[in-house]
Amino acid sequence: MRGIITAVAGIAMMAAAGAASAQQSSPVGVHPAGTLKPNQTQGYGAGSVLTLTYTQNYACVDQPMSNLNFNRLPAESDHTETALPICQAGTDPTINPPGMVGKASTTTDPLYVLIPMFSSNNDTNPDDAISCTEVLRGTHCGPELGAALIKLFGTIPESFKKKPLVFTQCPDGGPAGTCTMHATKVDLAPVLAALGLGNNPPTSNFFVPLPNHSHLLVDSQINQSAEWWQVLPVLVLNANDWPSQDGTSGITSVAALQAAENAGQAVEAPSNFFLYFGSKVAKKDMSMNMNMGR
Repeated sequence: MRGIITAVAGIAMMAAAGAASAQQSSPVGVHPAGTLKPNQTQGYGAGSVLTLTYTQNYACVDQPMSNLNFNRLPAESDHTETALPICQAGTDPTINPPGMVGKASTTTDPLYVLIPMFSSNNDTNPDDAISCTEVLRGTHCGPELGAALIKLFGTIPESFKKKPLVFTQCPDGGPAGTCTMHATKVDLAPVLAALGLGNNPPTSNFFVPLPNHSHLLVDSQINQSAEWWQVLPVLVLNANDWPSQDGTSGITSVAALQAAENAGQAVEAPSNFFLYFGSKVAKKDMSMNMNMGR
């Protein structure tokens, strides 16, 4: 959390700096018709574009002694906490969905979820935030969310725009805040509390729609059968680091991610959010790699 606090405090300045170069990012687009099935999204890894196939729904781990809704009651004695999943950034459970004991960040393969925390046009219009259409009750959305983001960051980041100005792999053609087999809302309360924007420790959740985002896998795992992956949110602060749609530039490998983190241009956090999918290099990239190997 300390890294999040330090980096997020500087996001407003980074957003302004990144906006000038944001036009170099790939144009907004959706996947060509027929290239993905309804239960698929794209990802990146080893500089290639991947196809991720989801074969069951997500999981957000809530352990018996957890208190993810901050009401001072452990989950084992609080049916309201377990009535609906609480997917929370900044939380690292000590068990994963298959039941392996130990911090999930060390026992579970990582899925780096790249979140564009810059504004390409210095957007200060609260109406541009993800709308409340089809958003679950209790989720901050629409102009209210937009005003909160502007107060926090100075602008509305592309991650929370209903129409982002950069390409993201989720949503994959659907409304902002949605993506196949993903949760539709996430809790940012621990991060906001650490920033001094609420009670610390938190006393309630701060749910927002699923941010616009892209996916990144470790190079050695780009062709892997279906399993549980731990979502590791990564705040990408500079537009120059944002991956292009075709995967030819930006953070499309772990080496590029580490370089951005070392430069203070990206910040990583754990979460209790897990997705279940398998990964394959997209056919176009497979043929390119075969040609390069001849």
